[in-house]
Amino acid sequence: MKIAIHASDLCHQRIDGTRVYILNMLKNFGKLDKQDSFFVYHKNNFNPNLKPPSFPNYFFKNIPFPRFWTQTRFAWQLFWDKPGVLWMPVHNLPHWRRKKMKTVVTVHDLAFKIFPQHFPVQELSRLNKLGDHAIQNADGLIAISHATKEDILKFYPTVKAEKIRVIHHGFDAQLFNLNFSESRSKEILKSYNLQPKSYLLYVGAIQPRKNLVVLIEAFEQIKVNQPEMKLVIAGATAWNYQETLQRIKDSVFANDIVVTNRLPFDQLPVLYQGAIIFVFPSLYEGFGIPVLEAMACGVPVILAKNSSLPEVGGCAASYFDAKSSNQLAACIEKVLKDKILAQQMIQAGLNQAGKFSWEKSAQETLQLLKSIK
Repeated sequence: MKIAIHASDLCHQRIDGTRVYILNMLKNFGKLDKQDSFFVYHKNNFNPNLKPPSFPNYFFKNIPFPRFWTQTRFAWQLFWDKPGVLWMPVHNLPHWRRKKMKTVVTVHDLAFKIFPQHFPVQELSRLNKLGDHAIQNADGLIAISHATKEDILKFYPTVKAEKIRVIHHGFDAQLFNLNFSESRSKEILKSYNLQPKSYLLYVGAIQPRKNLVVLIEAFEQIKVNQPEMKLVIAGATAWNYQETLQRIKDSVFANDIVVTNRLPFDQLPVLYQGAIIFVFPSLYEGFGIPVLEAMACGVPVILAKNSSLPEVGGCAASYFDAKSSNQLAACIEKVLKDKILAQQMIQAGLNQAGKFSWEKSAQETLQLLKSIK
């Protein structure tokens, strides 16, 4: 079988969960399936940090085009190459395509439906147009969590439930289980003026949906009894980030809030392992890969109780109402004061993370791609 894969997202400079997902699927497809042919399409050079591996049955197609690439140059190439199935790991689908070619679209989340106010107008319009067409017209859909599947059925009532397959994300266990040397860990932490086990950590983009203002408010409460504590926000700015950055500047503890911006992959495990607690206050997540990364690094995890986060964190995490900085502060204080609880959460987190892997995700995705009708 000839399987086409839309991989142009791997050409972008900003690294996010969707791009990590595509990369890890390509790392595993070639290991798991040596019989079928994979045609990997992209429009520019790959980001060096997102460059997929090469396998004998991988055929990379770099086909540049200035505008509307998916609907023009990419769509035309599919007519020429005649794949049996097309996998779109993003909310998009060529309008013009061969009737015999089956299509599978991965739906990461429907944040643009649930929190439209958190998106720029132009981006919101694009997401709605592309997402509506892809979800309603694909032969099969992959939802990355049961919560996302429920959202699809809610916002697209004409879509049949049997058309949706839930396939969870994984995480890079090899990277996040690494034990770094003490000197290397100290070197990385020192570059951010941090000491081990003296900071709270958030990992992800800086944008309104991530609810970082509530985290900052909770941190300010914690500082009253924990004067040495710092807050690390590890991630780059996305859209509408200005209010969050201004809130950080306005904080009386602004000097103890570290914003790393974009950082190398190999530094991230060290930041996780050095944290005393990982906090993910997001208002909505399709999955939440950082949750598993933190658990694999042996850090107690506190999550907002919404969307897919209880599904990913299971019984290993502590939960709070995303709107309540007081409740978050109380959760943090409890874990800081109760060392036995913290150890129990660490062990439970390690067990929870062990339930997820990119290999499992790739196996289930391949099964769907090869059986779609």
